[in-house]
Amino acid sequence: MDDPLTIAEAWSSEGRKVALATVVDTWGSAPRPVGSHLVIDEEGRFEGSVSGGCVEGAVVAEAVDVIETGKPQMLEFGVADETAWEVGLSCGGTIRVFVEPVR
Repeated sequence: MDDPLTIAEAWSSEGRKVALATVVDTWGSAPRPVGSHLVIDEEGRFEGSVSGGCVEGAVVAEAVDVIETGKPQMLEFGVADETAWEVGLSCGGTIRVFVEPVR
């Protein structure tokens, strides 16, 4: 996989509107470590990963809103062990993801 930061720079240079999502905190089980990135453009195309499953889908949807408004957002997702598998995670935990527009 290519580096999402390099992709963000390339997409921005092409004139695409871009947001960058970064895992900034985890507790318990988390699919991706702190510092993982996901780059998203205004059409919802993305590269990289901050989680997986429906969490990543929610991050992409929020990132499109961040691109439109220009306002960064802190997102938090938490899942109990008992329901983790249902949302695409191997076990419970909490992650915080910061989503910011790339300018």
